[in-house]
Amino acid sequence: MKKLILVATALGTALAMGTMGSALAQKSAADGIAEYRAMLADGNPAELYEAKGEDLWKKKRGPKNASLEQCDLGQGPGVVKGAFVTLPRYFADTKRVQDLESRLVTCMETLQGLNAADIAKTPFGRGEMANVTALATWVASESRGLKFNLSQAHAEEQVMYEVGKRLFFMRGGSHDFSCASCHGEDGKRIRLQDLPNLTKNPGDGIGFAAWPAYRVSNGQMWSMQLRLNDCYRQQRFPYPLFGSDATIALGSYMGVNAKGAENIAPAIKR
Repeated sequence: MKKLILVATALGTALAMGTMGSALAQKSAADGIAEYRAMLADGNPAELYEAKGEDLWKKKRGPKNASLEQCDLGQGPGVVKGAFVTLPRYFADTKRVQDLESRLVTCMETLQGLNAADIAKTPFGRGEMANVTALATWVASESRGLKFNLSQAHAEEQVMYEVGKRLFFMRGGSHDFSCASCHGEDGKRIRLQDLPNLTKNPGDGIGFAAWPAYRVSNGQMWSMQLRLNDCYRQQRFPYPLFGSDATIALGSYMGVNAKGAENIAPAIKR
């Protein structure tokens, strides 16, 4: 009996040490990724896109040979600072809720005479779509450090939030995934990375408050719409069209949930 007790005690100690070791390994991985991002942050290549975006904002282009300096992002014509942390929002001139990217395309069409439909059909990272990403990167950077505070005053904004919430939890595709499969509860991880719970405020600079972001793994600047589109791809859903109500609704849901979180965009990601 005494021998059995000693064996059981040793086994219990080994299991406890194994659990502790696993926890320490997970903590070390998370800490390592955080340190990795901190080291890269000072030389974030997103700064190059910021510079390009600012130049595009001020440059006269398109059939109308005009700049975007009178573009209204929700704070009044030409006002950039503070705009990013209030989007998506309802715009009376288009009679719809728009996120930053779709609003920029509206301005490119109305002010510069560029064709919004042609831009929307252009793949991410090419032609005018690459310019939209650069513009969004610069606009986001102008609100760095500010807190998210999306409006829910207009009925259309409330509808978009509710639609986004339903889409977030909607399961489908060949793998029966939803956004909530990865981001619907605390403590989830994938590829050594923590997955934020986006059904509530995940905290400063996490989730919605970190995009646009530079992806080190593929050397590309990713906008929020591209991030959402890639999530759909991973869920095995059809690829959404640019400016789709689905991506804007999801942005509304996550943006409202991020109220009070500090914007760190453009961030740097794995």
